[in-house]
Amino acid sequence: MKRSEINRYIREFRRELDKISFKIPPFCDIKADEWKEKGHEYDEIRERMLGWDITDFGSNDFYNTGLMLITLRNGKMGDPNSKTYAEKIMMVRDGQKTPLHFHWHKMEDIINRGGADLLVKVYMADENEGLSDRDVPVTMDGVTRYYPAGSIVRVHPGESITMQRYLYHEFWADGDIAMVGEVSMVNDDSKDNRFYVPNGRFADIEEDEPAEYLLCNEYPEAK
Repeated sequence: MKRSEINRYIREFRRELDKISFKIPPFCDIKADEWKEKGHEYDEIRERMLGWDITDFGSNDFYNTGLMLITLRNGKMGDPNSKTYAEKIMMVRDGQKTPLHFHWHKMEDIINRGGADLLVKVYMADENEGLSDRDVPVTMDGVTRYYPAGSIVRVHPGESITMQRYLYHEFWADGDIAMVGEVSMVNDDSKDNRFYVPNGRFADIEEDEPAEYLLCNEYPEAK
Protein backbone atom coordinates (compact mmCIF):
# COMPACT_ATOMS: atom_id res chain seq x y z
CA MET A 1 0.00 0.00 0.00
CA LYS A 2 1.13 3.56 -0.62
CA ARG A 3 1.50 5.92 2.32
CA SER A 4 -0.67 8.41 0.45
CA GLU A 5 -3.47 5.82 0.41
CA ILE A 6 -3.11 5.16 4.13
CA ASN A 7 -3.23 8.90 4.87
CA ARG A 8 -6.38 9.20 2.77
CA TYR A 9 -8.07 6.20 4.38
CA ILE A 10 -7.41 7.54 7.88
CA ARG A 11 -9.02 10.84 6.92
CA GLU A 12 -12.00 8.93 5.50
CA PHE A 13 -12.24 6.77 8.63
CA ARG A 14 -12.31 9.90 10.79
CA ARG A 15 -15.14 11.39 8.73
CA GLU A 16 -17.22 8.21 9.04
CA LEU A 17 -16.66 8.10 12.81
CA ASP A 18 -17.71 11.74 13.08
CA LYS A 19 -20.94 10.93 11.25
CA ILE A 20 -21.96 8.57 14.06
CA SER A 21 -20.47 10.78 16.80
CA PHE A 22 -17.98 8.07 17.78
CA LYS A 23 -15.18 9.78 19.72
CA ILE A 24 -11.68 8.32 19.59
CA PRO A 25 -8.88 8.50 22.19
CA PRO A 26 -6.29 11.31 22.26
CA PHE A 27 -3.47 9.04 21.06
CA CYS A 28 -5.22 8.88 17.68
CA ASP A 29 -4.51 12.61 17.26
CA ILE A 30 -0.75 12.36 17.77
CA LYS A 31 0.93 13.29 14.49
CA ALA A 32 3.64 11.06 13.06
CA ASP A 33 6.47 13.52 13.68
CA GLU A 34 5.40 14.02 17.31
CA TRP A 35 6.00 10.39 18.29
CA LYS A 36 9.78 10.74 18.36
CA GLU A 37 9.42 13.10 21.34
CA LYS A 38 7.10 10.85 23.37
CA GLY A 39 8.61 9.31 26.49
CA HIS A 40 8.02 6.11 28.43
CA GLU A 41 4.68 7.33 29.75
CA TYR A 42 3.33 6.34 26.30
CA ASP A 43 4.74 2.79 26.45
CA GLU A 44 1.35 1.13 26.92
CA ILE A 45 0.25 2.58 23.58
CA ARG A 46 3.43 1.32 21.92
CA GLU A 47 3.53 -2.12 23.52
CA ARG A 48 -0.18 -2.90 23.19
CA MET A 49 -0.27 -1.58 19.59
CA LEU A 50 -3.07 0.89 20.21
CA GLY A 51 -4.14 3.25 17.45
CA TRP A 52 -4.53 3.25 13.68
CA ASP A 53 -4.36 -0.02 11.76
CA ILE A 54 -4.91 0.11 7.98
CA THR A 55 -4.16 -3.17 6.24
CA ASP A 56 -4.58 -4.99 2.95
CA PHE A 57 -3.32 -8.25 4.53
CA GLY A 58 -0.54 -8.26 1.96
CA SER A 59 -3.03 -8.55 -0.91
CA ASN A 60 -2.16 -5.32 -2.76
CA ASP A 61 -5.93 -5.12 -3.32
CA PHE A 62 -7.26 -3.07 -0.42
CA TYR A 63 -10.78 -2.51 -1.79
CA ASN A 64 -11.40 -6.25 -2.06
CA THR A 65 -9.22 -7.56 0.78
CA GLY A 66 -8.59 -5.05 3.53
CA LEU A 67 -9.74 -3.46 6.75
CA MET A 68 -9.51 -0.21 8.70
CA LEU A 69 -9.29 -0.49 12.48
CA ILE A 70 -8.44 1.40 15.62
CA THR A 71 -7.34 -0.60 18.65
CA LEU A 72 -8.83 1.44 21.49
CA ARG A 73 -7.59 -0.60 24.45
CA ASN A 74 -5.66 -3.81 24.95
CA GLY A 75 -3.87 -5.88 27.55
CA LYS A 76 -0.66 -7.83 27.30
CA MET A 77 -0.83 -11.60 26.98
CA GLY A 78 0.93 -13.34 29.86
CA ASP A 79 1.12 -10.21 32.05
CA PRO A 80 -0.97 -10.81 35.22
CA ASN A 81 -1.03 -7.07 35.94
CA SER A 82 -2.40 -5.99 32.57
CA LYS A 83 -5.91 -5.58 31.24
CA THR A 84 -7.56 -8.90 30.38
CA TYR A 85 -9.61 -7.40 27.53
CA ALA A 86 -9.34 -5.45 24.29
CA GLU A 87 -11.62 -3.27 22.17
CA LYS A 88 -11.54 -2.13 18.54
CA ILE A 89 -13.62 -0.09 16.14
CA MET A 90 -13.53 -1.12 12.49
CA MET A 91 -14.75 0.34 9.21
CA VAL A 92 -15.81 -2.37 6.77
CA ARG A 93 -16.65 -1.54 3.16
CA ASP A 94 -19.20 -3.16 0.89
CA GLY A 95 -17.68 -6.44 -0.31
CA GLN A 96 -14.31 -5.72 1.33
CA LYS A 97 -13.28 -8.97 2.96
CA THR A 98 -11.24 -9.69 6.02
CA PRO A 99 -9.70 -13.06 5.05
CA LEU A 100 -10.81 -16.35 6.59
CA HIS A 101 -9.04 -16.88 9.92
CA PHE A 102 -9.41 -18.01 13.51
CA HIS A 103 -7.67 -17.30 16.81
CA TRP A 104 -5.97 -19.89 19.05
CA HIS A 105 -6.32 -17.80 22.21
CA LYS A 106 -8.72 -14.91 21.73
CA MET A 107 -12.48 -15.06 21.99
CA GLU A 108 -14.30 -12.01 20.67
CA ASP A 109 -17.66 -10.45 20.03
CA ILE A 110 -18.01 -8.71 16.67
CA ILE A 111 -20.67 -6.01 17.00
CA ASN A 112 -22.43 -4.19 14.19
CA ARG A 113 -22.49 -0.64 15.57
CA GLY A 114 -24.32 0.84 12.57
CA GLY A 115 -24.56 1.29 8.84
CA ALA A 116 -24.82 -1.71 6.52
CA ASP A 117 -25.40 -5.32 7.49
CA LEU A 118 -22.26 -7.35 8.20
CA LEU A 119 -21.95 -10.74 6.49
CA VAL A 120 -19.87 -13.40 8.23
CA LYS A 121 -18.87 -16.74 6.67
CA VAL A 122 -18.19 -19.42 9.29
CA TYR A 123 -16.50 -22.81 9.57
CA MET A 124 -15.09 -24.75 12.49
CA ALA A 125 -11.46 -25.80 12.20
CA ASP A 126 -10.75 -29.52 12.05
CA GLU A 127 -7.99 -31.32 13.95
CA ASN A 128 -5.45 -30.24 11.30
CA GLU A 129 -6.65 -26.60 11.29
CA GLY A 130 -8.37 -27.12 7.97
CA LEU A 131 -12.07 -26.52 7.32
CA SER A 132 -14.39 -28.93 9.09
CA ASP A 133 -17.65 -29.98 7.46
CA ARG A 134 -19.48 -30.20 10.78
CA ASP A 135 -22.16 -27.73 11.77
CA VAL A 136 -21.01 -24.48 13.36
CA PRO A 137 -22.43 -23.33 16.72
CA VAL A 138 -22.99 -19.59 16.36
CA THR A 139 -23.96 -17.44 19.32
CA MET A 140 -25.57 -14.08 18.58
CA ASP A 141 -26.54 -11.89 21.53
CA GLY A 142 -26.91 -14.83 23.87
CA VAL A 143 -28.79 -17.13 21.47
CA THR A 144 -26.96 -20.15 19.99
CA ARG A 145 -27.99 -21.75 16.71
CA TYR A 146 -26.25 -24.29 14.47
CA TYR A 147 -25.37 -23.46 10.86
CA PRO A 148 -23.99 -25.70 8.10
CA ALA A 149 -20.27 -25.28 7.48
CA GLY A 150 -19.62 -22.37 5.12
CA SER A 151 -22.85 -20.56 5.97
CA ILE A 152 -23.00 -16.78 5.70
CA VAL A 153 -24.54 -15.24 8.81
CA ARG A 154 -26.13 -11.81 8.51
CA VAL A 155 -25.47 -9.43 11.42
CA HIS A 156 -27.82 -6.45 11.45
CA PRO A 157 -26.96 -3.11 13.11
CA GLY A 158 -27.17 -3.54 16.86
CA GLU A 159 -26.52 -7.29 16.72
CA SER A 160 -23.34 -9.12 17.65
CA ILE A 161 -21.78 -12.48 16.87
CA THR A 162 -19.40 -14.38 19.15
CA MET A 163 -16.23 -15.86 17.69
CA GLN A 164 -15.06 -18.76 19.80
CA ARG A 165 -11.56 -20.16 19.47
CA TYR A 166 -10.93 -22.22 16.32
CA LEU A 167 -13.98 -20.75 14.58
CA TYR A 168 -12.88 -19.67 11.11
CA HIS A 169 -14.56 -16.42 10.07
CA GLU A 170 -14.45 -14.09 7.08
CA PHE A 171 -16.54 -10.91 6.98
CA TRP A 172 -17.55 -8.01 4.77
CA ALA A 173 -20.25 -5.32 4.60
CA ASP A 174 -23.34 -5.65 2.42
CA GLY A 175 -24.29 -2.64 0.30
CA ASP A 176 -22.52 0.19 2.14
CA ILE A 177 -20.12 0.85 5.00
CA ALA A 178 -20.58 -1.00 8.30
CA MET A 179 -19.08 0.42 11.48
CA VAL A 180 -18.10 -2.62 13.50
CA GLY A 181 -16.93 -2.96 17.09
CA GLU A 182 -14.87 -5.74 18.62
CA VAL A 183 -14.82 -6.60 22.32
CA SER A 184 -12.44 -9.42 23.12
CA MET A 185 -9.86 -11.05 25.29
CA VAL A 186 -6.33 -9.66 24.99
CA ASN A 187 -5.41 -9.19 21.33
CA ASP A 188 -2.03 -10.26 19.95
CA ASP A 189 -1.96 -9.79 16.19
CA SER A 190 1.64 -10.98 15.92
CA LYS A 191 0.93 -14.49 17.24
CA ASP A 192 -2.80 -15.23 17.42
CA ASN A 193 -4.13 -15.15 13.83
CA ARG A 194 -4.39 -18.39 11.89
CA PHE A 195 -5.25 -17.46 8.29
CA TYR A 196 -6.63 -20.32 6.19
CA VAL A 197 -4.67 -18.99 3.22
CA PRO A 198 -1.41 -17.51 4.56
CA ASN A 199 -1.56 -13.71 4.62
CA GLY A 200 0.48 -10.88 5.99
CA ARG A 201 -1.30 -9.21 8.90
CA PHE A 202 0.16 -5.75 8.27
CA ALA A 203 0.60 -3.92 4.98
CA ASP A 204 3.90 -3.42 3.18
CA ILE A 205 4.09 0.35 2.71
CA GLU A 206 5.51 2.34 -0.18
CA GLU A 207 6.60 5.72 1.20
CA ASP A 208 5.38 8.05 -1.54
CA GLU A 209 4.61 10.91 0.90
CA PRO A 210 5.15 11.65 4.61
CA ALA A 211 2.95 9.84 7.12
CA GLU A 212 0.30 11.99 8.78
CA TYR A 213 -0.24 9.44 11.58
CA LEU A 214 1.77 6.35 12.45
CA LEU A 215 0.15 2.95 12.33
CA CYS A 216 0.04 0.85 15.49
CA ASN A 217 3.07 -1.24 14.44
CA GLU A 218 5.25 1.78 13.55
CA TYR A 219 5.87 3.62 16.84
CA PRO A 220 9.50 4.49 17.63
CA GLU A 221 10.97 3.54 20.99
CA ALA A 222 10.80 6.11 23.79
CA LYS A 223 13.64 8.58 24.07
